[in-house]
Amino acid sequence: MRVLVVIPTFNEAENIDRVVAATHAALPDAGILVVDDGSPDGTAERVEELRERHRDLHLLRREKKSGLGSAYRTGFRWGMEHGYDVMVEMDADLSHDPGALPELIAPIAQGHEVVIGSRYVPGGSIPKWKLHRHLLSKGGNVFASVVLGLRVADSTAGFRAYAATLLSRMALDTVRAEGYGFQIEMTYRARQAGASIVEVPIRFVDREVGESKMSSAIVVEAFFLVTWWGLLRALGAAWHLARGRRPAREKVAVSRHS
Repeated sequence: MRVLVVIPTFNEAENIDRVVAATHAALPDAGILVVDDGSPDGTAERVEELRERHRDLHLLRREKKSGLGSAYRTGFRWGMEHGYDVMVEMDADLSHDPGALPELIAPIAQGHEVVIGSRYVPGGSIPKWKLHRHLLSKGGNVFASVVLGLRVADSTAGFRAYAATLLSRMALDTVRAEGYGFQIEMTYRARQAGASIVEVPIRFVDREVGESKMSSAIVVEAFFLVTWWGLLRALGAAWHLARGRRPAREKVAVSRHS
């Protein structure tokens, strides 16, 4: 099973050495693809230097900052074109622990097609977050799960693994959301595609160096997208009922590892 860890970067020169080294230590046989959005701090140049020491380390340079979702879509397509079986999403700021990668990808070998590193299943945690951040994150996840019928605890999580078998049938070019919205949309699309989804607990920590890429615009985008998708879902169900048919059941196995 060939694994590719996709890491989007923008101004992560201070973190990239550590995240590459820790990823290789956790998964020595995995590939790493850094998708850099024209970082002015020399992130891409540092990755080029690291390639001399780390095998299966790759770099895609993009001219400008084009968004998290776009970076992952680009990375996933690259991975499938190069024959990888599993694509992993991971931040470059070490908020996701590379040491947890073996546990994250293990369910893929058991037949699941999506593995979410979850903060909200037993064993998951977010140390040092203030109450308002907990409430915003937890509330957003509950809202998305109820409105879209996701039945997952952490649909906004950005530490996850996808089987190439799923990505190849998901029409990635039609996925448009960024930030939190991208993670929710991918979860929703996976459910629609009939994927088996499992959540594994992770410990999420805030970055130690560099600046956070989170903004209020990302949260607002996610809220409006979820509301829109939920409306379309409700209209679709109403159309089926009006025609005297029940909507097709979604064939998705959802389980949680603790």
